[in-house]
Amino acid sequence: MPLPPRIPRHRDPAGDQTPDLSDHVNEGETPTMAEVIGRLQQAGVTTGLGAFSPPGTRPPLMGLAVPEDFVLPPGYVRHYQATDDGRRIEPILMYSPDHPPLDASGQPVLVPEDRVVPPEMAPQGLPLRRIVVPAPLDPAGRQR
Repeated sequence: MPLPPRIPRHRDPAGDQTPDLSDHVNEGETPTMAEVIGRLQQAGVTTGLGAFSPPGTRPPLMGLAVPEDFVLPPGYVRHYQATDDGRRIEPILMYSPDHPPLDASGQPVLVPEDRVVPPEMAPQGLPLRRIVVPAPLDPAGRQR
């Protein structure tokens, strides 16, 4: 995506020349967050907003909901996520990246690439319920 033409702007009166977000958004322009993040990344910015994936490009992982009061056995973790508009999604059950659970013979279980635990491999006693991702908010802040 090409960068918009640059509109000269006034720098900090104290002379601070540190680049900031206004270096990537022209006055009066109202780009989407996806456009802003894309511009930052195209310019080589990989910190701050530039460290994030643009909205809609990385959907949440779907998996089993893990109640906060459920005690996880070794080898499992809660994975917390948020929607593109910043609302929390209930945690899903994943295999620990450092210590996968062991099978009945004491061998590490085969962990899928995304580390999401399938229902048939859930620890005993965990209610088998998939998470529900909230519907996106419209620009006025209401659910669609």
